[in-house]
Amino acid sequence: MGTVVLVRHGETAWNDERRIQGWAPASLNDRGRQQAKSLGEHVAARYEVDRIVASDLRRTTETAREVGRALPGIDVEFARAWRERDFGVLQGLAYGDLFGEYPEFSVQKSGYDAATARPEGGESWVDVFDRIRDAWTELIETVGEETVVVVSHGGPIHVVIGLLRGYDVIETITKVELDNCALTEVGVDGDGAPTLHREGETAFLDADAEQ
Repeated sequence: MGTVVLVRHGETAWNDERRIQGWAPASLNDRGRQQAKSLGEHVAARYEVDRIVASDLRRTTETAREVGRALPGIDVEFARAWRERDFGVLQGLAYGDLFGEYPEFSVQKSGYDAATARPEGGESWVDVFDRIRDAWTELIETVGEETVVVVSHGGPIHVVIGLLRGYDVIETITKVELDNCALTEVGVDGDGAPTLHREGETAFLDADAEQ
């Protein structure tokens, strides 16, 4: 049995401001760095990790390095395939402004058409779904008996959970919720079949904050 531990990056200023980050070089804020530190300690205590794979965007590389400090001797493999959705010209907008001024990109308002809408210079949700499905398939084919930590973003982890739950792209966007540094665990059996064991776990962050 192999294990894949998917974790979202720590909080950034743009997360706090509810702004669309896309591929922006957003850095973790103070809270995000503490979240990433707590995440690393939790992962090190719970799992025997063999590999760390991370999106190569700034907020995920910073999170992965914090996790890596708790797992000495394990290098981080950076992969563009695990990046967040590229929002193109919409990057930097507040979510409220996006859905108010550009309803064609809101799944709640425009349904499937919004999932296929591609902003200038960016990706549609369907593009992201296809990209992450391919990255996920490639990953689980190579896991074997390893435990692999994947440090990524809300969008890509939404897609993986959606795939495991049998959701379509709309359900994937609307039915999955993930906080910063949330942990999702997937078991992979000897035939390469994945099973969702934990989804969006953050109790370890709350416990750390109370200490």
